Amino acid sequence: MRLAGGRLSDAHRVVGRWGRQRALLAAMLLVLMGAVAAYASAQRRGFFRNDLAANQRPPEETEFVFARVQYNTGYSGRGFMGGGGWAHDYPVAELHILDLAKRLTRIHVEQESYVIVQLDSEEIFQYPFLYFSEVGEMNLTPKEIENFREYLGRGGIAMIDDFDSPQSLAWFEHQMRKVFPERGFQEMKVEHSIFHNAYDIQTLNVVPPMQYGDRPRFYGYFDERDRLTMIINHNNDIGDFWEWLDEPRYPLEGTVEGVRLGINYLLFSMTH
Repeated sequence: MRLAGGRLSDAHRVVGRWGRQRALLAAMLLVLMGAVAAYASAQRRGFFRNDLAANQRPPEETEFVFARVQYNTGYSGRGFMGGGGWAHDYPVAELHILDLAKRLTRIHVEQESYVIVQLDSEEIFQYPFLYFSEVGEMNLTPKEIENFREYLGRGGIAMIDDFDSPQSLAWFEHQMRKVFPERGFQEMKVEHSIFHNAYDIQTLNVVPPMQYGDRPRFYGYFDERDRLTMIINHNNDIGDFWEWLDEPRYPLEGTVEGVRLGINYLLFSMTH
């Protein structure tokens, strides 16, 4: 599925029938943890540089691709460590959430349906969903600004994750003013449809994997037609829940909510 013409090409209908209750998902997670752990843990170390060098590609026959964005930073280019927060939780977060999307939904997707894409590359227009991590480090170049403006204008959706502090939020909003000077962030309400497709999220008072000071907040970035183009998870790190769901690092309840939100985000990007 690609961004085509000036809007998203039509997605396959992926609305299936699956359980909506936390208890059911928690039980499934407990069963699946052992299944995904062996493969994902083997990938937890050393695969980042290999994937970049080999230009890791998703399977050809996949309905959805998880595209993680590599962007320019303000102090060390696109390096991994010391300026590479964009790569946090890679690739295990992808492996886990894609495996669960395959098992819990009718999306035709594989565990390896992920890719790293540079924000200044034309490749971003192949994917209706982009994942950004640690955007407090972002320092957009003119080409990235141009690309991101066109991407969102064509109908793409971005998930912003793994960043905290008022300073990081203000910096990211400053960067986005370069993309669309007239737009700002709006705090989300739980009634928005992104929280009610696969799973009914009843509250946005969620517990983050680690304490970031202020409570997690969800912000939206809307276009002139009131279409949601970015879901912003501030003071939170949903990808961290995905990465460590195979180990008892975080309470199961938080992990369940992280998976529920993630599945909703992926499905929303395919149907809106």
